[in-house]
Amino acid sequence: MAHEAKQPLDQAANQHDDHNHEHGSHHRPAPTGRYLALLSLSALGIVYGDIGTSPLYAMRESFHASHGLALTPANILGVVSLIFWALVTVVTIKYLIFIVKADNRGEGGILALTALATPIKQIGTSGKKWVVLLGVFGAALLYGDGIITPAISVLSSIEGLNVATDFFEPYIIPLTILILIGLFLIQRFGTALVGKLFGPITLLWFTVLAVLGVVNIIHEPGVIRAINPLYGWEFFQNNGWKGFLVLGSVFLVVTGGEALYADMGHFGRRPIRVAWYVVVLPALLLNYMGQAALLIREPEAVEHSFFRMAPSWALYPLVILATLATVIASQALISGAFSITMQASQLGFLPRTRTLHTSRTEYGQIYIPVVNWLLMVACILVVIAFQTSSNLAAAYGIAVTSTMAITSIIFYVVAREHWGWSGLKAGSLTGFFLVIDMAFLIANAVKIPHGGWFPLVVAVVLFTIMTTWKRGQHLVAARASSDQLLSELTNRITHDPPVRVPGTAIFLSARRDGAPEALLANMRHNGVLHQHILLVTVEYRQVPHVEEHERFLLGEASHGFQTLTIFFGFMEDPDVPNALAKAVIPGLPFDPEQTTYFVNRTKVIATKQLPGMALWRERLYAVMLQNSTSAADFFSLPPTATIEIGTRVEV
Repeated sequence: MAHEAKQPLDQAANQHDDHNHEHGSHHRPAPTGRYLALLSLSALGIVYGDIGTSPLYAMRESFHASHGLALTPANILGVVSLIFWALVTVVTIKYLIFIVKADNRGEGGILALTALATPIKQIGTSGKKWVVLLGVFGAALLYGDGIITPAISVLSSIEGLNVATDFFEPYIIPLTILILIGLFLIQRFGTALVGKLFGPITLLWFTVLAVLGVVNIIHEPGVIRAINPLYGWEFFQNNGWKGFLVLGSVFLVVTGGEALYADMGHFGRRPIRVAWYVVVLPALLLNYMGQAALLIREPEAVEHSFFRMAPSWALYPLVILATLATVIASQALISGAFSITMQASQLGFLPRTRTLHTSRTEYGQIYIPVVNWLLMVACILVVIAFQTSSNLAAAYGIAVTSTMAITSIIFYVVAREHWGWSGLKAGSLTGFFLVIDMAFLIANAVKIPHGGWFPLVVAVVLFTIMTTWKRGQHLVAARASSDQLLSELTNRITHDPPVRVPGTAIFLSARRDGAPEALLANMRHNGVLHQHILLVTVEYRQVPHVEEHERFLLGEASHGFQTLTIFFGFMEDPDVPNALAKAVIPGLPFDPEQTTYFVNRTKVIATKQLPGMALWRERLYAVMLQNSTSAADFFSLPPTATIEIGTRVEV
């Protein structure tokens, strides 16, 4: 029992290499033909919903009265030129050519990228602490994005009703709230039932974007000249600092870039790239140029430039389609928040949370009730507080551009240490990305007093919670060291062997080479041990999914105890009974009817006497621990065959 597990259950694990396991590449077969087309269609709805709804407000916000820009043809062409090159440099070059290559066994997102850059230990310190902290803060920022995106998207689509009549003006906020409530209520059913509709509806949306753009470009074909970057350069020269600050609004056209990377694991690189080059990029460029053509002819249309592109008879159908598109875009962000929460929990930055899988075939379709309801309340509150999509746009962007800058920095670490790039090569490319990221970040920084503070406050609060939980777990593990427990247990077994009772007992242990408190407590109070005892340790690898032949590591038997380590990826559901059913352990039968699980439930007492965290952080950790999902529920242990034993630890 005291020996570290070294005997793999599968012979293939003899060649197991932690470095390759944690940082190795693992890609699905490249899709082709009809399958590629279907995946690309599905990617439209899930991956590009956010970036696809930006035409509703991006052009309007670029000429918001607060910028003080005259609606001259030169300024209009300059803004469209900036939009064009933002889409090309940020989405096409940065994300679709380079960032998506930095996948963690097919999975993307800032936490997956961070895990690729440096090992993140479940409990304890990590190799490059600054990289981990940056990644965690970037993930915290994405929650702020997840709150604002549904609110601004749905609100901007409903505001389209004002173009036709003032009748709906008093009902804009109530209608938006009703749609948001409905959106969050259906989350518990999962996206499996409606997922097939997402692609076709979004394809129709992008088709309409392109058609509206072409119709307006025909009347003013000169807007195509905006492809020339000199128009953007002249825009900066003519408008100076005011022109530079417009980048804060131009950035709205690329706000879905980070979500694109986070959702990569659902489809793979190729379908995402095909959807972008064939459908999304052409449709977006045509629509933005169409809006520019409209504004050159009718500058007064700037307040609702998107909806004014359509003929009057098409207005109501367009509002309905826009609403559907924004709901789909919001769905993607909400699902992303669920995924981030699960990843953070598996990596040790958030407490265990109740996670429901809403599909038997698609692992990524999950539902986390507490996150869902918190997001719903937050979205409704920001709609009530900000009232209009323009006000929300003032708060939007600072979180996403900060995350994009963090992604660039962590990408440098991956390029240097994982891909073996030279400092010059990695530094030059990362420097190019950071120049763009910092320009957008500085331009968005002026939004902080006007609402940009909101996502930053959300991020700081969540970052504090995540780092407090991580540190608290480390302190509890240090205080509740099992070395002494192991010594006491060995002495008891050697000098006063307990009575053995029939059946199998499975004890969950935090360490491979230690004795769980629950085992010793059971001996102290009951004076018996089961005939077969298995000490199970659950460990998470720095990969999204663990191969089945690398799932188990069997330890050496001692004193009638057998140790087993079960490995899970940070995107996997740690179902211990299901995993044990697949394990073959010599001499230890696994019969669910004759098996009892024992788990420890720790109660933390905050105190000033011991070195640790600030007292308020210790109390925060204690509250989080008390309200976290129990180990029995988190590891899917059967309620009727599980015994929880409580212990107290001072930190």
